[in-house]
Amino acid sequence: MSPDAAPRTPADRHPDELAELLPRRHRLRDAEEGEPLRALLAVIAEQLDRVRDGVRQGYEDLFVETAAPWVLPYLGDLVGYRTLPGYEHVLTTGLHDGGRAALAEAVAPRRDVAATVAQRRRKGTLHLLEELSDRVADWPARAVELSRHVAHTQPVRLHGTGRRTERGRLLDLRDGSALATAGGPFDTTSRTVDVRRADSTRRQGGWTPAGVGLFVWRLKPYALTASPAYCVDRARNLYTFSILGNDTPLLTRPVPEPSPAHIAAVDHVPAFITRRLLHDRLADYYGPGKSLCIRRDGEDRPVPPADIVVADLSDWRYRPGRGQIAVDPELGRIAFGARRAPRQGVWVDYHHAFAADLGGGQYERPDRTARPDADLYRVGPGGPYRRIMDAYRAWQDHRGPGRTGIIEITHSGAYQEQLDFDLDPGDRLELRAAEGTRPVIRLLDWYSNRPDALNIRAVESDCAPHERPRIVLDGLLVTGRGINVTGPVGAVVIRHSTLVPGWSLEPECAPHSPDEPSVVLEHTTACLRIEHSILGTIEVIGDEVSQDPLDIQLYDSVLDATGDDRAALSAPDCRHAHAVLHLRRTTVIGEVHTHAVEFAENSVFTGRLHVARRGIGCLRHCYVPPGSRTPRRHRCQPDLIGAEQAETVRPLFVSTRYGTPWYGQLADQGPEQIRRGADDGGELGAFHDLYRPQREDALRARLAEYTPAIADAGIFFVT
Repeated sequence: MSPDAAPRTPADRHPDELAELLPRRHRLRDAEEGEPLRALLAVIAEQLDRVRDGVRQGYEDLFVETAAPWVLPYLGDLVGYRTLPGYEHVLTTGLHDGGRAALAEAVAPRRDVAATVAQRRRKGTLHLLEELSDRVADWPARAVELSRHVAHTQPVRLHGTGRRTERGRLLDLRDGSALATAGGPFDTTSRTVDVRRADSTRRQGGWTPAGVGLFVWRLKPYALTASPAYCVDRARNLYTFSILGNDTPLLTRPVPEPSPAHIAAVDHVPAFITRRLLHDRLADYYGPGKSLCIRRDGEDRPVPPADIVVADLSDWRYRPGRGQIAVDPELGRIAFGARRAPRQGVWVDYHHAFAADLGGGQYERPDRTARPDADLYRVGPGGPYRRIMDAYRAWQDHRGPGRTGIIEITHSGAYQEQLDFDLDPGDRLELRAAEGTRPVIRLLDWYSNRPDALNIRAVESDCAPHERPRIVLDGLLVTGRGINVTGPVGAVVIRHSTLVPGWSLEPECAPHSPDEPSVVLEHTTACLRIEHSILGTIEVIGDEVSQDPLDIQLYDSVLDATGDDRAALSAPDCRHAHAVLHLRRTTVIGEVHTHAVEFAENSVFTGRLHVARRGIGCLRHCYVPPGSRTPRRHRCQPDLIGAEQAETVRPLFVSTRYGTPWYGQLADQGPEQIRRGADDGGELGAFHDLYRPQREDALRARLAEYTPAIADAGIFFVT
């Protein structure tokens, strides 16, 4: 068994590998006796594969590039790499099966361990601090010597000698570019000394002769290409970049730095585009393949930069001149001239900010499995089908028993059609976005005499539970209405999708219909499973006497009722939903009224939790508001601090408005019992797997290790 041999996947392993080596007469005799020898050799072959894999992995563990995550701290110890204290037990237990690989990568990043020796040779350099942020925390950063921005009195004897410095001079109020960057990571002005330390935990300073600041961007840039812009109803010449009609700040598309010794500029980090920045550098940020681009009336050629004018479009007061198109990157708005309004629509390319791969987006979805046995129907421009329902009817006409149908949307356009999926026993249907796209399904007010929704119905039958139909929604953004599920459906899976809370958004990201549900389970047997998604209220309507409770599972998601006092899960009139809830790493904004909670872990409930049956299920490492009625709890907050201090420990969010870049994120000023309250020391809620506390701790430890002893270095979070 050579260590260099290629790894054998489960598909490559053959259980009869040893049995086929036997002479044919032995195999014939074994077949006559029921094949006991074949079964024994299959077990031995399985153990042989395990030994072979162990030998190969043991050889790979000798190198930092291929070692298992749990081996990295041991390899780092050989070169003096110091792991964060308190994580030794976590890193060495439960990692062999890959269960905590993400935590190991946050505490002992592979790239940081590999570069330990090289980093020590560059200790004390600014560009090394930027690389540390990228390697340790996977956050882009800009290192700034704050000491160079401290104002001081110029010696008179240097005047006129050619050695006069610009430091300490008065601020030029006519320099609009300098004023726009004042106080930020790209500040070029001087300021008076601030004696507070840069690494202060209360209020940071750092503008001292020894000050060094590491400005960090934690939000990621997410691209949208060929996305329809939203036309404001009151005027046909006013548009927003976001198809939901809300204001969204635009982000730069980061480009790689030219060399390792280069200090990061605004082009190299996911910074928000200001009006001044876009005005001064329009050619650098506008155009195909750049930060933003505008196309109109179905043309492939974008609007020329000569027609673009940067303006403040607050309240839509600005009126563009003849032949001009006004763009506001801070609000994500576009204004055409009244006589040059597009007649066939506007399409935009832009980048927006968010914290993680959550909800509908163009990001890669690694958990998507290949289905070579499924029938694929592509929908989009240039494809065989232009509408979703056309592909669905084609699948209905050609489907066979037990066949899976996949309807794949191949572009990031908007689909405005009534979707009704009627499923028969044994049907398996998947409606998904193609890789690199984020299609939008706009459910409009089609009927006047009944509610409108994306309807999923199963034909009434007495089929076995395993034959009930199943449907998957993957990578979609659904707005305008919700989803209605009825009949004997087996499972409804929603992953990497967004069902806009409140159906749609107002310009300031306020929900349009905050009391309306995103999912209605009406007289159905469906198991609802939500993964890496954002959705609004779930409403359960059913017979509590003759039917078993529904199974509702939420993993790594946000369940948003648009208010802490609104019901996120309930039956009509805020009665208890006839459902059993399973939650892992989920943020629930609103109250939950349910039959039971089977299991909840590392989750946050902003509203009260009411369960009818407290005798089953448990909660562990969760936050539940005081006054909730729950099953038994294990290490939950605020139980650990006592009733007297319960009001001091409650989740503090940067924003709870969907559509804002900081949606659902816990604030840095929030209580540590919630920011680090998970079973592995991570934060509670939907962004648990980012491991932000561990990344921050690791970055602070490396910053203290690689800055000179006289330096006062601190981390400043820009986003």
